[in-house]
Amino acid sequence: MDLDQLKQILTLVQEHGVAELELEQEGLKLRVRKDGVMPVGVALPAPSSVHPATAAAPAAPVPLPLPSAAAPGDADTDIELAVVKSPIVGTFYRSPEPGAASFVEIGASVKKGQVLCIIEAMKLMNEIDSEYDGEVVNVYVENGQPVQYGERLFAIRTK
Repeated sequence: MDLDQLKQILTLVQEHGVAELELEQEGLKLRVRKDGVMPVGVALPAPSSVHPATAAAPAAPVPLPLPSAAAPGDADTDIELAVVKSPIVGTFYRSPEPGAASFVEIGASVKKGQVLCIIEAMKLMNEIDSEYDGEVVNVYVENGQPVQYGERLFAIRTK
């Protein structure tokens, strides 16, 4: 692998928002990972990593204000929503197996640490837990759909 091929790989990773890529060719093993991204469910040595110049967005859910339908002047017109984002690239599943009930539905109360969904990445099933106590008010992704790193999965009205 020459320098031009390496530059092309780094450019593709950056342009397409890939969080991590591993490539093996003719005995050369290359792992490219954006800063701040940790592989889920896989323990990999860091010394062989090559980091592109751009840093990844934080994976922590971000509280957002939700406009309320209440009349202006009411004391509680701001409701806090926490948006749970995907920490990895993979396939989103709402239930533990096909045909089973979803982990959570819109309107369901959730506790901190409760499983919200599964994201399959490289044949590993990664449970995504709630970081908040509250009520699920929106599910942004359809079952079986691919998700990207940082993509919105759920909105939770925090308590």
